[in-house]
Amino acid sequence: MNPLKSDEYPAVYSTYIETVVGDVMEVLEEQILSFPAFLDTIPEEKGDYRYAEDKWSIKEVIGHILDNERIMAYRALRFSRNDMKELLGYDQEYFIQNSRYGERTLASLSKEFVHLRKANMFLFENFSDPELERKGMASERLTSVKALLYVIAGHLNHHRIIIQERYFNSNNVHDLVSELQH
Repeated sequence: MNPLKSDEYPAVYSTYIETVVGDVMEVLEEQILSFPAFLDTIPEEKGDYRYAEDKWSIKEVIGHILDNERIMAYRALRFSRNDMKELLGYDQEYFIQNSRYGERTLASLSKEFVHLRKANMFLFENFSDPELERKGMASERLTSVKALLYVIAGHLNHHRIIIQERYFNSNNVHDLVSELQH
């Protein structure tokens, strides 16, 4: 896969993309093991914890990761097929308010993540170079298929860091960032 160029994505995605170091396909594949292992370290009774009253619970953050991966994978599929229709954005707050992630267990969310990512990997691994370079409009932003793969991987990294830092006040956030980059 050719390197990602800055003209393939809007600046709003930089926060996520910058957390992805190395081959994005390897990062996506590695996350199938590392993210559930990370979730296994969180006691089930902490799943409903919110670090502030108006913030999502840990389960809702995981649900948001799932929702976002589905939406970004759908965008990647549409753009890869050269679909030139502009796609609308989504309201993440509305999605979480209307979800039932809080009723689930951390283990079930982890299992869903594994199945979702494995299914998406079949799609991602079979994109040709020309398909990866194709661009489309979503949320009034021009983005390439390849950039969406980086967004998926980086979005997970971003929220994993947030869970570690804000929900567990971990002093090891710098170690986690370093781990994600190697």
